[in-house]
Amino acid sequence: MILSSARLRDEIKEGLKKRFSDQDLRFYNNMKEAADDLKEAEILITYGEDLTDELVAKAHSLKWIMVISAGLDKMPFRALEERNILITNARGIHKTPMAEYTISMMLQISRKASQLLANQKQHIWDRRVPMTEISGKTIGILGTGAIGCEIARLAKAFNMRTIGFNRSGHDADHCDLVVDKKSIHTLYKESDFIVNVLPSTPLTKGFIGAEAFTLIKRDAVLINIGRGTTINEKELIQALKEKRIGHAVLDVFEREPLPEESPLWDLENVTVTPHISGISPQYQERAIEIFCNNLILYRKDKQDEMINIIPYKRGY
Repeated sequence: MILSSARLRDEIKEGLKKRFSDQDLRFYNNMKEAADDLKEAEILITYGEDLTDELVAKAHSLKWIMVISAGLDKMPFRALEERNILITNARGIHKTPMAEYTISMMLQISRKASQLLANQKQHIWDRRVPMTEISGKTIGILGTGAIGCEIARLAKAFNMRTIGFNRSGHDADHCDLVVDKKSIHTLYKESDFIVNVLPSTPLTKGFIGAEAFTLIKRDAVLINIGRGTTINEKELIQALKEKRIGHAVLDVFEREPLPEESPLWDLENVTVTPHISGISPQYQERAIEIFCNNLILYRKDKQDEMINIIPYKRGY
């Protein structure tokens, strides 16, 4: 049985039924609705936020979980590893909307979009609003997976210099230079824009903090589209208040929704968006296409050819 606890659109469910008419497909809108069928399911489609150790223990027949998102920080990896349950995700489908979000925010900050809109509302004609360009600037990208490399590709259209960061310092597409943790100071010191695309893991918790803010240019723009836990929020707020960085564009936070009392809402040099950088009308189609291609291989017992298999230890 293939069980879905993810709220899928009707046309996607119908497409799966037609494409895999020989499969027992059961669709629900959440895990509470799906729980009774979980014990018989061989394959589970989920957004990855509704599984617990207890539910895994009840899923006696479960062999494969398809997470139709990229984030896996709420998955019970230890329980899944004990059962040797295969995990795949939708890595790569976010690269288009998240790269477009990043470029749009860079342009908005550089071209003072918020000030121009405020002036329009007040009927103010002011040609002295300072404009800057992103062309020829340097962008540092923390995380050179599919999203990071797509950001670098688009940045090249603006003749930007691209510096990437990954754990080993290995080459990455569209990056002029790639650094590892030992040489990350180069990225911090030389970047006019720093984009954080790091996942949430024990190694990345609080990755960007006070030390980084002593190295980052005072007029640099920090954009976080990775995970909120990868930046020490308290130290970020302090750096913003002291104007030790130019601006922060934040789409993710340590706590979500962002608490009403958070000072981030009201700081002049902060742009807050509600975790929407990866949203796209094509989201489910792209994720389910990965699932379908993997399902064909799974049924042919070719698991070694499936894509986006997640190692238990790494967790992403």
